[in-house]
Amino acid sequence: MRFDYKKILAIIILTLFCTWIIPPNNIAFAHQISVNSYSAIIIDQKTGRVFYEKNAHEPRRIASITKIMTAILAIESGKMDETVTVSNNATRVEGSSVYLKPGEKIKLRDLVYGLMLRSGNDAAYAIAEYVGGSVEGFVFLMNEKAKQLGMKNTHFANPHGLDDHEDHFSSAYDMAILTKYAMENEQFREISSTKVYRTPDPKGNWDRIWRNKNKLVTGLYKYSTGGKTGYTKRAKRTLVSTASKDGMDLIAVTLNTPSSTDWDEHIQMFEYVFDHYQYESIIKNGKIKKIEDKVYKNHAYLDRDFIYPIKKNEKEQFEINYRLIKPKKEWRKKEDEIPEIIGKTEIYFKDQLIHTMPIYYKHGKKKHNSFFDYFSIIFGSVIGVHSND
Repeated sequence: MRFDYKKILAIIILTLFCTWIIPPNNIAFAHQISVNSYSAIIIDQKTGRVFYEKNAHEPRRIASITKIMTAILAIESGKMDETVTVSNNATRVEGSSVYLKPGEKIKLRDLVYGLMLRSGNDAAYAIAEYVGGSVEGFVFLMNEKAKQLGMKNTHFANPHGLDDHEDHFSSAYDMAILTKYAMENEQFREISSTKVYRTPDPKGNWDRIWRNKNKLVTGLYKYSTGGKTGYTKRAKRTLVSTASKDGMDLIAVTLNTPSSTDWDEHIQMFEYVFDHYQYESIIKNGKIKKIEDKVYKNHAYLDRDFIYPIKKNEKEQFEINYRLIKPKKEWRKKEDEIPEIIGKTEIYFKDQLIHTMPIYYKHGKKKHNSFFDYFSIIFGSVIGVHSND
């Protein structure tokens, strides 16, 4: 049997090349699940660790998942209990609607529920006019918030996600960052996870009943905690979803999904992470034993643990560096002059800096003045010798 060594060599080179350019996490995911969406990502909500990504930083049209930004800005406005008068322009917005009426008076809170559960474009417009003073003013707020959150591949042009502007886009990674931020807000978490919401209909005999369009929330996935759906002809299907199991909180985003496979893609991604990762304490709080400097020894400490989600075989891939302020000579005798923060801890994972933590100095108990000390202070104050310096 003759071997074609050139073909074998080519296969080996190709395999090594693919291993080099594709993150190991992506390779593992590719063997376990199928992601047909053009862009996808799943991250840990607590730490931001990226478990899997596919074209995650490429700007794409995002459709109605835009409304996550609209919702969090409305919540943070502090006006949720105020009453909004719906304008004619708001009722004329095309697409999905909660069927607001011109001149209708409705609580901002109800509008946000209609926005998130039913994806009401009319609700988005009414929120933007009220919170931002105008749609243009609200869009400015959206982009300012995006900058603050580090959403580098994002630009908002409207509050609803319709394809009425060419410069309205984001990336899977940026939407994950936004959702991570939004999920830190208790009101947002509550709204996002609501299955059914009732609100009065001003001209009807019955309450409006809004059921969440997110099938993951309404029963398809028992660990679902929220999210937002989206669709336009140009963006195709978009989906942001969150899930929690055994204390682990995850965020998944898919963009430009050609069919309704996105529900299954999100479940597969969630299940893979839940099955293969767990939180581990990488650094524990308390005294840092490795610091040998005479000034800092037995006084340098961390005020909290650092927890990170990892696989069983990843524990050895962390490197911890302690960087300290160079102590002054006089600090050996004047402990009170040593600052509270004396440096920082750098945590590297797979040769990448993932987190920093301050290093604190634990000062000893304040020395009690003796009778002679008190006498000296009193005497000094009388003759003008004592100084507070």
